[in-house]
Amino acid sequence: MQADAYAGDPPSPLGPEVLAALLGGTTAGVGVLDTGLRFLYVNPALERINGIPAAEHIGRTVTELLPLVDVGEDMMLAVLADGKPREITSSGFTPATGGSRRYWHGAFHRLESDGRVVGLAGIVLEVMASDQGWHELEQARRHLNLLDTAAARIGTTLDMDTTCAELADLVVPGLADLATVEVFPPDVAAPVRPAPPGVLRLRVAALTAVPALREELRGFGLIGEYIDYQEGAAVQRCLSANLPVVENLVGDEQLRSSAPAPEWATAFRALGMHSVVIVPVAVRDGPLGVLVLIRAGDSPAFTDEDVVVARELAGRAAVDLDHARRYAHEHTIALELQRSLLSEPRPPHPHIEIATRYLPADRSVLVGGDWFDVIPLRDGRHLKAMGDVMGHGVEAAVAMSHYRSLLRMFADDELPPHRILERLDRMVERSGLDRAATCLLAVVDRFGGACEMASAGHLPPVLIDPLAGTRLCAEMAVGPPLGTGFGGYRSTLVEFGPGSVLFLYTDGLVERRGEDIDTSLARLEDLTMPRSGSLDDLLDEVLERFGPGAEDDIAVLASRTRPRAPL
Repeated sequence: MQADAYAGDPPSPLGPEVLAALLGGTTAGVGVLDTGLRFLYVNPALERINGIPAAEHIGRTVTELLPLVDVGEDMMLAVLADGKPREITSSGFTPATGGSRRYWHGAFHRLESDGRVVGLAGIVLEVMASDQGWHELEQARRHLNLLDTAAARIGTTLDMDTTCAELADLVVPGLADLATVEVFPPDVAAPVRPAPPGVLRLRVAALTAVPALREELRGFGLIGEYIDYQEGAAVQRCLSANLPVVENLVGDEQLRSSAPAPEWATAFRALGMHSVVIVPVAVRDGPLGVLVLIRAGDSPAFTDEDVVVARELAGRAAVDLDHARRYAHEHTIALELQRSLLSEPRPPHPHIEIATRYLPADRSVLVGGDWFDVIPLRDGRHLKAMGDVMGHGVEAAVAMSHYRSLLRMFADDELPPHRILERLDRMVERSGLDRAATCLLAVVDRFGGACEMASAGHLPPVLIDPLAGTRLCAEMAVGPPLGTGFGGYRSTLVEFGPGSVLFLYTDGLVERRGEDIDTSLARLEDLTMPRSGSLDDLLDEVLERFGPGAEDDIAVLASRTRPRAPL
C-alpha cells in the first residue's frame, strides 16, 4: 500500500512528486478533489484521519467514502461556484474513530488551471478527539457566553427583586436546573417577626427552574416568603465564610443537614436533586444574600469551572443589587417623609368640598417634592395651594416641607396671592434653600363665585363649570419659580358660576416626553364631572386617564363650594 495516492494529471502545475514532497510529512490531512468532489489525491495524514487506505480514496466522492460524516458538500460546491475559500467544521464517525464521534475543521480552496476550474484542495485538522472533549469545549463556550451577556441582562432597573430575577433567569438553564436568589430583609420596611437565636432569615427574591421541574417549585416556597436557616445549614456556612459551598451527590443525611429545616428534605428528594452550589452575593460592606444553584435528574454534577462562573456572576449582580438596595432605602425614607408631610387637608369650612390625590411615579423614579394645601382665612375665605419642588429624593421632600411651612405663616397676614408669592420668593432666597419650586395660589371668596390666583411658574388651573363648560385658565399671569429672587408676580381675578370645580395639578399629570406641552394641556379641557358628581370620582377618573406613562409624581386637588341653604 502506498503512502500517497494520485490519479491522472495533477489539477495544478505541481506533479505528484512535488505534492508528496510538500505534503507527505505534514500532520494536517490534505486532499485534492475534482469538480465532482471525487478524490484525486490524499496525503498520509488524511489517510490516517479517515482510516482508509489512500488508494481506496481515488475516484470516490467524499460522501461515498465517509457516509457517517457531515462533510458539508454544499459548502464545497459553493467554493467551486464562486471561488471564495470557506472553512467547514464537520463531525461524525470514520473507520479510524473507533465508534466515538470526532470533530474536524477544514479549509477549502478552488483550484484553477489556465483560467479553468479543475477542482478543490482541502486541508483538514482534527479539533476534538472525543465527545468528552467537545462537551468540555461547549461548556467553556456556554460559560463565556453567560459572563458576556451578564452585563446586558442583569441590573436593568433599580428594583432589587427584578435584579434578582434577572440573575436567576440568566443561570437557568445555562448553569443549573433550578436557581433561587435569597436576600436579607430590607432595613427600611414593615417590621418582620424576629428570627430565633442562631437562625438566619432570608427572603426569597427570585425562584426559577427548567420547564420539567416547575411543578416541583411549590416545595421551595413562594417569591417573597421568608426562610429560616438552622445552624449548620449550607447557607449559614456559605455566608459565615463568604465562600461557595459545593455539595455533589447529596445523600439523605446531607439533605437533612443542609436544608433550611428537616422538612425541606422531602422537597429536595421530590426534585431529584443531587448537586447544589451556594454562592455568596456580597459587596465590600457585607453580604446581601446568596445565589443557590441546583442540579437534578440526569444533569452532571457541578465542576470547579461551574463554581468559578457562578461566583463571578454573583459578584457582578451584587454591585447592581447594592445600588438597588441603596435606592430602595432612600426611596422609602423620602416617600414616608413626603406622606407624613402631605397630610390630607381638612375642608376650611363646612360649605367647601375638597378631594386630593397623590400618585408617586414609577418605582424607577425617586419620589418628588409635590405638595398641596388648603388654608382657612378670615371672613369665610380660604387659600388653595399647589406646588412642586424641583428635583427628587429626600432633599426635595425636606424642601417641600419648608415651602409649605412658610406658606402657612404668610397666609395668616391676609395678603393677596401675588404678595404671598413675593414673600416666599424673598424668604427662600435669603434662607439659602437651593431648591426652586413652582407654586399656584388661589384665594376663594366665601360664596365661591370668584377667586384671586397667582402663579410662580406653575401650570394654569382648570375650571369645570356645569353651565359654561370646562376651560383652562390661561389668561392668568405667570411669574418665575420661587427661589430665583426675581419676583414680579401678579394676581388675576377669575369668576365662575355656582357649582364650579377648581382643579389644580402638578406637571407630572400632563408632561410627556416628545409631546408639546400645549397639546397636553389641551386635553384637560375635555374633563367633565362624572355622573355621580363626586369630586373623588373625578380625581379617580383623571388619574386613570392621565396617570399611565407619567415620569414624575402627580398631585391633584379638586374643590367647589356647596350651594348655600335658603334662609
